[in-house]
Amino acid sequence: MSKESINYNENENVSILMNPKTGKKNSSGRVDINVLMNRIRLKKQKENATNIVFFGLIVCLVIIVVIILSF
Repeated sequence: MSKESINYNENENVSILMNPKTGKKNSSGRVDINVLMNRIRLKKQKENATNIVFFGLIVCLVIIVVIILSF
């Protein structure tokens, strides 16, 4: 069996414990609940925006169909 050397490139490896806003590593290994809650809030806002867009498109489509059928 041969030994294989492992090349470590810091740019390619991203730590799981890395704070997304500051880019600093958490040394304690604890998870900040505020970071998780902010991530959930942002995801929920994006979902709401997407739902509003689809709802608006459907309403416009219904209005166009009603206008076309009324003539």
